[in-house]
Amino acid sequence: MKEIIGGPGTVTGLALRIGQCSFAAASVAVMVSAKGFANYTAFCYLIASMGLQVLWSFGLACLDDYALRRKRNLHNPVLVSLFVVGDWVHCSLLSLAAACSSAGVAVLYAKDLKFCTNLPCSRYEISILMAFLTWLLIGVSSHVMFWILASV
Repeated sequence: MKEIIGGPGTVTGLALRIGQCSFAAASVAVMVSAKGFANYTAFCYLIASMGLQVLWSFGLACLDDYALRRKRNLHNPVLVSLFVVGDWVHCSLLSLAAACSSAGVAVLYAKDLKFCTNLPCSRYEISILMAFLTWLLIGVSSHVMFWILASV
């Protein structure tokens, strides 16, 4: 079977998962370092979503690393189906919803209500940017997994 760039068990797949994990962890770290984030539900939702993304991506990065070291093929239809469901339903939709809701709250506070004198809005915005970058990498993984599932 032809090796697809970004597929499971490939170097590019491992790089995508490490990127997802890193950006999600950075999003969590920046948001947690901002004062008062816990008072806003959208930001708590972002933390929960990115925390789950860190766990999912780290687990799949470990699986990719194992497959690379042992030279195993991860293109089993059941395994790829699990990756597709996890990437699309769990991570992609959840991460996009969290990033968009947090961005909406940040724009409301910064532009409309002028709350940024009391809040660290720049940290919120950086965290949201990291969440969108995470989602972008998840989108690439989801797309690749869909095509692999169609070919198996």
